[in-house]
Amino acid sequence: MGRQTLRTGAGLMLAAALLAHPVAVAAFERVEMSVPGASDDLLDRLQAAALVITARRDCTTRGDEILAAAQADYARFLGTLYEAGRYGPTVNILIDGTEAAAIDPISAPEGVTTVTIRIDPGPVYTFSRAEIGPLAPETKLPEAFRTGARARSTAIRSAAETAAGAWRDASHAKVQVTDQSITAQHAERTVDATVRIDPGPELRFGNLIVRGNEDVRTDRITRIASLPSGQPYSPDELDQVLLRLRQTGAFRSVAQSEAATVNPDGTLDMFLDVAEQLPRRFGVGAELSTVDGLTLSGFWLHRNLLGGAEQLRFDGEVGGIGGDTGGVDYSIGVRYERPATFGRDTLLSIFGELSRENEPEFDSRTAEVGFSVARQFTDDLPISAGVTYSTSEVTDASGVERYQQFFFPISATQDRRESPLDTDDGYYIFAEVSPFLGISDSEDGVRTTLDARGYRSFGENARYVLAARLQYGGIFGASITGLPNDLRFTSGGGGTVRGQGYESLQIDLGGGLLSGGRSFLVLATEVRTRVRDNVQLVTFFDWGQIGRDSFPDGDSHTGAGLGVRYDTGIGPLRFDIGVPVSGPGDESGFELYIGIGQAF
Repeated sequence: MGRQTLRTGAGLMLAAALLAHPVAVAAFERVEMSVPGASDDLLDRLQAAALVITARRDCTTRGDEILAAAQADYARFLGTLYEAGRYGPTVNILIDGTEAAAIDPISAPEGVTTVTIRIDPGPVYTFSRAEIGPLAPETKLPEAFRTGARARSTAIRSAAETAAGAWRDASHAKVQVTDQSITAQHAERTVDATVRIDPGPELRFGNLIVRGNEDVRTDRITRIASLPSGQPYSPDELDQVLLRLRQTGAFRSVAQSEAATVNPDGTLDMFLDVAEQLPRRFGVGAELSTVDGLTLSGFWLHRNLLGGAEQLRFDGEVGGIGGDTGGVDYSIGVRYERPATFGRDTLLSIFGELSRENEPEFDSRTAEVGFSVARQFTDDLPISAGVTYSTSEVTDASGVERYQQFFFPISATQDRRESPLDTDDGYYIFAEVSPFLGISDSEDGVRTTLDARGYRSFGENARYVLAARLQYGGIFGASITGLPNDLRFTSGGGGTVRGQGYESLQIDLGGGLLSGGRSFLVLATEVRTRVRDNVQLVTFFDWGQIGRDSFPDGDSHTGAGLGVRYDTGIGPLRFDIGVPVSGPGDESGFELYIGIGQAF
């Protein structure tokens, strides 16, 4: 009791002394590391594992925190060395000359000046035995896990994960690693590794239990998810369940877990935890071009209109403000989407749009309404088919023309980009075939389009990106005037050949009447060079051609230029300056394009 009183009293006296006379704490000046015989890769990984290096970088000064980091680093260094197949290392970590492992945390120094790390990585060990089992049929183990190979701990872990994954693929959801025996023979510099697997019983899907939803109805979630209850357990099927729910846009997060116990009938229930998005969202956008002028756009979205993850979206756009494109264009559209309408992988869309295009060569007013059904055949391959009714009134130099047509578009999209706004690798392909049927003397035919984009990074840290875009369009079975002007093909401007005037490449029908063609072909190329973490310099060259027939055979033109991209976090801010290089109407001057996202 007296001892306790004395310690309390001493603590009060010490606190008072500290308040009266602050104690200077030594600055943590440096970390010295030496690893003789280590490769650059091993040295980099050891430095990345060192918590004391992080503490020095963060300007930590408290001695107890530095000591805790140093003592934790022993295990971190050993783990890194085992991953490299080195099982006989020696690790010393000295805090101002004293081995960190020998310092009692209660007696931690107030401050630390220098931490010295000395590591002898030791020799490389190989597997004298590399066994794991039992294995599911046709299991292919990693090549690194075999007798005679370098005994990396990562190879053992990878083999165990591969074996367990193969059993899960074979419907053994409760597979477990029951035993691991890893023994190093230091004299022989070898490792004996044996892993035992308990595959557990073959299981089937049970019930799907939804948790966390508030506004999206449970019955709609289970229908969209479409877990095949009663069918053999499959991790791939679970991935599809999560993908279908995420694609609705109604959920901020979707996570799946398994019941702890198996049902008596051999089924396993699944838990689905969801967190819903805010139901409403809106957005605005702007793009500026010296020719096209200012384009303003916006949308309003409801993600869960009727409680079944249905989306209702309104879009509006006003373009050509202050530009040289004939006048102001506008459009307003509405779209309703309902997932899992005719099946678990189908999306029903019902839409309508009113638009006006005031172009140098024509003025058009268009109204359309339609529906489509899209089916997700793979994770990144939706195929869509639908019907659209369109009515247009077009005024040009030849007078007023009215069109009434039914379109039956069939399209497919494959998007393997990292992000639609900015990607370094991957590709994007969109193809559409749209037969159309004319009413009241309007023509029949087929309109086709293709948009293919590819991206490839190269150089150190993917500093350079080569991007290319190919566009094609063709009209079959109808004349040039068989479709409204806005559905014919032109070239020139930000979406086709930069540097050339907006829709500057057209077909001369005679009598001073210009028109889009029945076909076009455009190739755009870019080289993007990262000069800083958030800045890219871009050079580009674009080529375009249009034709009177269904395949391009007419005039062509080219444009080139330079650009800058500044990464804003939500997408790169784009500044491009393009100039005409060749082609009809080639004039001196330049075009400026500003927007969010890469040009393609």
